[in-house]
Amino acid sequence: MSAAPWYAVENVADIPSPAILVYPDRVGRNIDRMVKQAGDVRRLRPHVKTHKTAEVTRMMLDRGITKVKAATLVEAEVCAQVGMPEVLISFPQVGPNVERLVRLTKKYPKTKFATLSDDAGHVLHLSTAFAMAGSKIEVWLDLDVGQHRSGIEPGPQALELYKLIHTSPGTTVGGLHIYDGQVRELELQARIKQGEESFASAAAFIKQIQAAGLPMQPPACGGSPTFPVHALHADRTLSPGTSVFWDASYGGKFKDMPFEFALILLGRVVSKPGGNRVTLDLGYKSVSPDNAGVRLEFLDVPDAKWLGQWEEHLSIETPAAANLAVGDPVYAVPYHVCPTVALHRETYVVENGKVTGVWKIAARDRFLSDER
Repeated sequence: MSAAPWYAVENVADIPSPAILVYPDRVGRNIDRMVKQAGDVRRLRPHVKTHKTAEVTRMMLDRGITKVKAATLVEAEVCAQVGMPEVLISFPQVGPNVERLVRLTKKYPKTKFATLSDDAGHVLHLSTAFAMAGSKIEVWLDLDVGQHRSGIEPGPQALELYKLIHTSPGTTVGGLHIYDGQVRELELQARIKQGEESFASAAAFIKQIQAAGLPMQPPACGGSPTFPVHALHADRTLSPGTSVFWDASYGGKFKDMPFEFALILLGRVVSKPGGNRVTLDLGYKSVSPDNAGVRLEFLDVPDAKWLGQWEEHLSIETPAAANLAVGDPVYAVPYHVCPTVALHRETYVVENGKVTGVWKIAARDRFLSDER
């Protein structure tokens, strides 16, 4: 009798679908690999936007990780609740979120919060809000090195903005946030070359900051694809996110990266319309629809051909259709795990082949605990 595959759940009949399943032993090994690749745990500043849970944050703390990145105020709060010493909110807080950030820093004084800016008016808004509250917020300059999504290009204007952060009464300057999401070469050496070319303008700008005698912490660099690029440089901190769960997109593209799937989407057959067609309960309310093509990689449905996806339904064609009955479970890896996790309120925890509990996806919400 052959052994059950690693992802199979013995008590799957008790788990409603669609659902996400997380495998803590695999999560732990992925975090260990992150630490090993960084070479020094103090260089890691992982992004929590992928997992959005208190439990994985605790696993990071247990391994000596003391600083993380977050995209939202709620992600930052979840990290503070479990005692993470440093949280860099890598998304500009604007409008009412500035006052919310002030309240967050007051509520969790043991956590050092920081945020980003690439605009002088925004820096002054932050400075005014925190000065009026009798405190300061650490602000990192968001530097654009080629993605052109956000940030300011290195140069004289950027240097003046850096000085403004340093001298404004309600802000202190942290350093440079450098995200190079445009670096996506599949082969490692080509990705390293592309990453170094992208970083060249930042390297020159760092020398300008140093020449001006301005304070600067090691830059917070990259994401999962460029993790091995920046890991080559001891003077940079590293911000992989997807690595903790991994997904079908990065797993298929970046063969050099040693991470394993640690989160699976559970679905079931809901209809067999005829022929080799099978309909599953894996619509785009359960898996991120941001990829225009196939959004799942099936682990137990061979040669699945993607026919169509709707809110609740996913229609596929497979030569294994005759072996599938209505109600049968199927297991798949999401193509993009981060927004897929955000579609679910909880994830079922699988240990030794059985679901043993539930982790709340606490940071999927948009409001702090005392606001709604």
